[in-house]
Amino acid sequence: MKKRSIAVIAGLAAAAIALTGCSAGANEDGGSAATGGTVTYLEPQTWITLYPPAGGFYPNGGVVNQITDRLLYQNPETLELEPWIAEELPEVNADATEYTFKLREGVTYSDGTPLDAENVVKNIDLFAKGDPDRALSVSEAINNYDRGEVVDEQPVKFHFTAPSPGFAQAVSTINSGLLSSDTLDRTGEEFGPGNATEIIGSGPFVVADEKIGSELDLTTREDYDWAPPSREHQGAAQIDGVNFIVAGEASVRVGTVVSGQADIARTIPAPDEGQFVGDSLSLVAAPTNGVNNGLNFRFGHPLLQDIKVRQAIIAGIDREKIVETLFTDSYPLATGVLAKSARGYVDTSEFYEFDQDKAKKLLDEAGWVEGSDGIREKGGEKLTLTFNEALPQPRSKEVVTLIQEQLAEIGIGVEIFAGDQVAQDEAQKDIDTIQVYHSMVGRADFDVLKSQLYSANRNAALNLNNTTGDITDPELDELLAQIASVPTVEERETASAAAQQRIAEQAYVLPLFEEPQVFGLQSRVKGFKTESIGRPSFYEVTIEK
Repeated sequence: MKKRSIAVIAGLAAAAIALTGCSAGANEDGGSAATGGTVTYLEPQTWITLYPPAGGFYPNGGVVNQITDRLLYQNPETLELEPWIAEELPEVNADATEYTFKLREGVTYSDGTPLDAENVVKNIDLFAKGDPDRALSVSEAINNYDRGEVVDEQPVKFHFTAPSPGFAQAVSTINSGLLSSDTLDRTGEEFGPGNATEIIGSGPFVVADEKIGSELDLTTREDYDWAPPSREHQGAAQIDGVNFIVAGEASVRVGTVVSGQADIARTIPAPDEGQFVGDSLSLVAAPTNGVNNGLNFRFGHPLLQDIKVRQAIIAGIDREKIVETLFTDSYPLATGVLAKSARGYVDTSEFYEFDQDKAKKLLDEAGWVEGSDGIREKGGEKLTLTFNEALPQPRSKEVVTLIQEQLAEIGIGVEIFAGDQVAQDEAQKDIDTIQVYHSMVGRADFDVLKSQLYSANRNAALNLNNTTGDITDPELDELLAQIASVPTVEERETASAAAQQRIAEQAYVLPLFEEPQVFGLQSRVKGFKTESIGRPSFYEVTIEK
């Protein structure tokens, strides 16, 4: 497998920085920089685990999407579910507590073992229940799970303790990427860095080599022949493989693709989008169809328990200025907690009006008085809040810095918690460390709202206090649980709307913008697509010579 090494890419860093100011069509060799049939792909962060339920972290999901298949396929253009490893859509009973799938025959993992009914049950049992002893988490996409059952050699049936209307979509997600039975026996640590070549899926690519923290090589599986029937291409992928390279600096990612030394890069900053206009370059802004990029207020914290304080923060933030200053048309201003393309979307924009006078009045009413340094105080305590720097989100530090300036004008102090992903992951669990949590989540199903805010899922607003075990707003938790526990689409729409209304009325979340995944490409790369929430898919890619 021919590839460009991380050393080569790193050696281009200085030149790449200079090149970011050049026009997009400056590749003099006419695209000949592409080597063999290997795609060079630049990723801003390294993967952490290849355990599928952790695929919500984009670097994880970007790899899992290449090496695993799923029972069903969610068409990224229509968001409709289609057969994949299942021969047809499942049979579902009236209350959505039983799902029966008929499996395709002849599907094998890259180690030669069969993808059969027993193996599928083992996969879903693990993902739906987790295994704390092995540090393997429960999939946030699967609700009310009881057990799987092998009906005979091929059909499998899954049973639920209550309606689970989102299960069909759940088994189309990366969180349900199917793995060999031996792989499923691994511990959480054994799914982590240094073990990538041992993670065995049935997908069109296989992990061939790994340099921990910097590089991952995928090779094409030549005997692959079970893509979703609706895909234009069938059989083995048409490229030799994919060389994943971690390039944390945006200037390096941009400049390396612009110069023709790499093929694709993820997370192109908004100011650099203009460089990808031209004959030799292109831009893909893939929607994530889920919870918008936004601020989650930890309303159980003493500084945020008063709704007037939360309402004041919302009124004190000029979202339009943030979008206009830092982003492009690829990032539409949010009109609700969910993207307009998300299942269950409701327009709650009336709650997010920018009005500094209103914000100051609310703080006055709440008893917060401006101190000598301009920051409001009450009872000897400063109204200073800590925001996280959301490393996977675009320009998060700059977003929070601009918010810091805006809130200072109404007397609210903002501190930014800096640190690597490990430090951020640990800090976000502690309400005394992070009071305002900047995040988003993509999933093209009603359940995405539950995934983000429910106490037993991501718990983004820390409605569940991790120290005391108390639920601050039981009503919100009940509304979120209902989304995943009523059997019909109409009932799920109603439940989702009710939850969104409470979130808006109680000022629990300030949605900022609809967050896409923005990729910069050499135009010689054809057939590049993403799955339903923007993770890359290289299966149908070809490279023009």
